[in-house]
Amino acid sequence: MKAILNRLIHHETINQDEAKLALLKISSHEVNPLQIASFLTVFMMRKITIAELDGFREALIETCRSIDLSAYDAVDLCGTGGDAKNTFNISTAASFVVASAGVNVSKHGNYGVSSVSGSSNVLEKIGVKFTAKEDLLQKQIEQTGICILHAPLFHPAMKAVASIRKSLAVKTFFNMLGPMVNPSQPKHQLVGVFDLELLRLYHYLYQKTDKSYCIVHDLNGYDEISLTRKSRLISSSEDIYIGPDDFSVSQIEPHSIFGGKTADEAAFLFINILKGNADEAQINVVSANAAAALKLKKNISFKEAFQLAKEQLLSGAAHRVLLNLKEETHAYS
Repeated sequence: MKAILNRLIHHETINQDEAKLALLKISSHEVNPLQIASFLTVFMMRKITIAELDGFREALIETCRSIDLSAYDAVDLCGTGGDAKNTFNISTAASFVVASAGVNVSKHGNYGVSSVSGSSNVLEKIGVKFTAKEDLLQKQIEQTGICILHAPLFHPAMKAVASIRKSLAVKTFFNMLGPMVNPSQPKHQLVGVFDLELLRLYHYLYQKTDKSYCIVHDLNGYDEISLTRKSRLISSSEDIYIGPDDFSVSQIEPHSIFGGKTADEAAFLFINILKGNADEAQINVVSANAAAALKLKKNISFKEAFQLAKEQLLSGAAHRVLLNLKEETHAYS
């Protein structure tokens, strides 16, 4: 690691194999915390290359505790985080809407690092319990339409750097990797990214897979469709911009999707939204993100998908999925 750090400090890049080896050493606890912090810091100060990102991805996949959910043809809705917007948990809420509409979801998530509450924080606060046991996750998805894959239970490297990331409290390349390393490797993914350069990198790497995917970046800097401005969406078949008009709704103000100052506030807001009791801006932004995933899976228009998502949300169906999941995870705790 010392040799690689010296090269990186002198503004060199590393190749795919070197990136993979570095992360494998980190995951096996062969690197001390100060070197890990230095390694993470380098990639906050310059752009990551495709080779480096792909090497890191390979290391996480190789060391991952993988599970087989292929029978359920699930979709994952996962953002990179790191947009510093502190929104409520939009993609997580959208995941429950998608599940309530009859599409299976294998939701990959983690604790928040640069935000008040990541998907794991809010679900844990609500009372959902996490597991890495394949049979229990299969039962979750069979009984409720969704299962939760809490990243530290599956990824030794993420666990090894968790305290360091928390201390740094800023986005690192691990944010970039999160959506790529779902332990079930679903064939369908809606991915939100925090900038256009990362959207390009994701598209390049996903083109080499057999995934059905849609990568989203909102032009106001969000890693999801925010409805505060247009968003760019890239898939294997199209590269488009969509905005509020495409869903026949009004543009919203950023403060409308603020996520609260504490994990308790985030959880309270999350539950109200899934109950359909939130304000129209919150309902619409969750429905828009759910619509992107439903369009991916059902091959319907954005407007049809948005209408379906909004109906599910306002009916309380998404909240019932949450309650069912919570009950299911407590049944084996």
